[in-house]
Amino acid sequence: MEFFDAVVVGGGPSGATAADVLARAGKQVLLLDKAGRIKPCGGAIPPRLIRDFEIPDELLCARIRAARMTAPSKTDVDMPIDGGFVGMVDREKFDEWLRVRAADHGATRREGTYERISRDDGVATVHYRERGGAPRAVYTSLVIGADGALSQVARQEVNPNGPPCVFAYHEIVEAPEAQAGYDGARCDVVYDGGISPDFYGWVFPHGKTVSIGSGSAVKGFGLRPSVARLRERAGLSAARTVRGEGAPIPMKPLGRWDNGKDVVLAGDAAGVVAPASGEGIYYAMVGGQLAAEAGLEQLETCDGRALKLARKRFMRAHGRVFFILGVMQYFWYSSDARRERFVKMCRDPDVQALTWQAYMNKELVKAKPKAHVRIFFRDVAHLLGFGTPS
Repeated sequence: MEFFDAVVVGGGPSGATAADVLARAGKQVLLLDKAGRIKPCGGAIPPRLIRDFEIPDELLCARIRAARMTAPSKTDVDMPIDGGFVGMVDREKFDEWLRVRAADHGATRREGTYERISRDDGVATVHYRERGGAPRAVYTSLVIGADGALSQVARQEVNPNGPPCVFAYHEIVEAPEAQAGYDGARCDVVYDGGISPDFYGWVFPHGKTVSIGSGSAVKGFGLRPSVARLRERAGLSAARTVRGEGAPIPMKPLGRWDNGKDVVLAGDAAGVVAPASGEGIYYAMVGGQLAAEAGLEQLETCDGRALKLARKRFMRAHGRVFFILGVMQYFWYSSDARRERFVKMCRDPDVQALTWQAYMNKELVKAKPKAHVRIFFRDVAHLLGFGTPS
């Protein structure tokens, strides 16, 4: 059988990034991915991702200059981005570009379905079925599980339960050439229990197309009817549907990402989608990069304990943000009355400025302490149900 230094299971942003990092480091890497699957995703990527991962302009199908938050009362609050933009990508093209880049740097690409890992004298064998059904196996020293929220690698090797999830569904439709209320440079975010009882709905422009979707962890809530209502509210009911996609989206990082020997998780398999916002592309790519870097240390030292560094480094950089967003989602998304107050808070110029700075740069803003104090007291007032923001 063939031997690879590392096998990356899953070719989304996380797996493709991990394979690219390992290939650039001179390792023999197998990138194993199912063919033909596109994850439902709004497709937003912040400037830091574009900069850190060298994403070319031609992959951006739109540049978003503002967001519009809509409350249950249908009250709108616009949040313009001052002097910047959020990039939008089509996951079908974006993910493939990342896989091609990894291959260009030396990774071996194969289409197939992961089945299991066996071991003989400490050497791992990855078993998979190639496209067409033939069984295959390869030897390896390292496996990176980047095979999504329902990761088989994670369930077999690290955590049998997996992370808690929101189920998301979206439809890609053709964008209108000109329509009142639709802006191709604005993301619309709808906070309404009729659209989602515990998350939100979105209308995100993708240039020639639009992503319209919703998510919920409430069993029995109909996401397809929800998206139909959202399309009607956006005036896009008659727009031609290009495709529809659904998938679970994890909402909490797993407490452990490795098996202490030869397996480490990344991306959705590790649960790194931000609570409240549902943003996952940036965190998936960072997780893939950190998993690969921890894997390089494991390969160099032959010490499986090095794989713990992936989660440790990720949580050191982003754990506080995930905690704050988790608290925010738990409180503000729990009822329409609270959603109403939450959207009203977004009128505050300080809230808008600090929100965009934190999102664009992927770190909590330490500047403007007076603004933080003002936001704190206004937030407390809204938690207690007093007053409205100025």
